[in-house]
Amino acid sequence: MIPLIKDTIDNKDIDQLIEWLKTYPKLTKGDNTLKLEKIFADWIGTKYSVFVNSGSSANLLMLYALKYLKGDNLKVAVPSLCWATDLSPVMQLDMSPILVDCNLNDLSVDLNHLKEIFNSSNKPDVLLLVAVLGLSPNMKLIKELCDEYNVILLEDVCESQGTMFEGQKLGSFGLMGSFSTYFGHTMSTIEGGFITTNDKDLYDILIQLRSHGWDRDLDNNKQNELRKEWNTPDFNTLFTFYIPGFNLRSTDLQAFLGLKQMEKVDKMISQRNSNYLLFTELLKNHTWIPTPPKDSYTASFCIPIIFKTKSNKENAIKEFRENQIEIRPLIAGSMGKQPFYVKKYGELNLPNCNIIDEKGIYIPNFPLLTEDEIKLMCNIVIKNDQ
Repeated sequence: MIPLIKDTIDNKDIDQLIEWLKTYPKLTKGDNTLKLEKIFADWIGTKYSVFVNSGSSANLLMLYALKYLKGDNLKVAVPSLCWATDLSPVMQLDMSPILVDCNLNDLSVDLNHLKEIFNSSNKPDVLLLVAVLGLSPNMKLIKELCDEYNVILLEDVCESQGTMFEGQKLGSFGLMGSFSTYFGHTMSTIEGGFITTNDKDLYDILIQLRSHGWDRDLDNNKQNELRKEWNTPDFNTLFTFYIPGFNLRSTDLQAFLGLKQMEKVDKMISQRNSNYLLFTELLKNHTWIPTPPKDSYTASFCIPIIFKTKSNKENAIKEFRENQIEIRPLIAGSMGKQPFYVKKYGELNLPNCNIIDEKGIYIPNFPLLTEDEIKLMCNIVIKNDQ
C-alpha cells in the first residue's frame, strides 16, 4: 500500500525522546518551547514565532488577535479552496467571510476575483491567503493588491512549510503566518503549529492569548507596564488576566520532537521537491499539472490532479484503490458547498472551485516515496485521463 502520508518522526527520534524522558524533565511548556520558537522564526525569516497545539489553533489565534486589536465586524476574504479551520474561526468569531474563487495554475486565490472583491462595496478588511499543497501564490501581486486596498494580509502556510517566492519563505510576507506540524505534514510534532510575525506588539498579544490572557510569558518591561497600568499586587501577578485568552499551548515533549525535526527539515523538503519535479516531468503533456509562479520553490505536500472529465476521475479513483494507493479529494473541495457554510449562508458556486469539486483529487508525496511508486501513480493518471 502507498499511504497518503507517512510520519516524519522516525525510530531515532523516538529513541532520543525516550532518553530525554528518562531525565524526568518538565513536560509542559518550558525551555524546549522557547528554543524551538527561536529556531523556527529564524528559519522562516521572522522575528518571532509562537508554538501552539495545532495549525487550526494558529488560525484561530491570528484572527482573534486581529479582533482584539481592530474590534468587531471585520470582513475576511477566505479562499473557497482551503481547510475548514480557515473558514470556521471567521464564523465563530462573528466576522463576515467572503469566499474567493481559486485559480487553476497554483490553486491559490483567483486574482481577478480577488480584485473584484477588493473593489466592491463589501471590501474585506483582511485576506487570509492559503498556500495550497506546497504551491506558492504570486506573493508580489497579492501584496500589491493588499497594499493598494489597505487589506491586512494573513498567510496560512500549513501545507507549504518551506515554500519560497523569490527566495523568501512563505509565512514572512503577511502580518502573521500560520503553520501546522500535524502528523504527516512537512515536519511533525504529533500535533502542533506555529504563528510567525515581525510585530512585537502583536507577538505579545499572541503569547497572552495562547495562555489564558496572563502576563507570564511577556518580557519584564511589558509585564511591568501592565502591572503598573492595572496596579496589580505582587501576590496576584501570576493569576491576573489582562486579555480574554485561551489555552492553546503545546508541550515541551512536542517541542523536543520539533527540535529534532528542525535538524532534518531541509533534507525532507528537498526530497519532496525532487519528487514533485519528477511527478511534473512524467505528467506534463498528458494531464493538468500545477504551474506555480516563476521564481518560486515548491515544498510539495501532495500532488494535485485535475482530470479532463468527471468520468476520468472516477475511473482513476477505482484503479488507485485497486492498487492500494491512498488518495483523497483535492483538499476538501469548495468551502462554499460544505454543510456548515451552506446552513448559514446558502450554497455558493464559484466556477474554478466547481471544477476542483468535480474533477480534482490529490495523490501522495512524501520523502520516502520511491521512483517506482511515483511512476506507478503517474501511469494510472495518464492511463485514465486520455
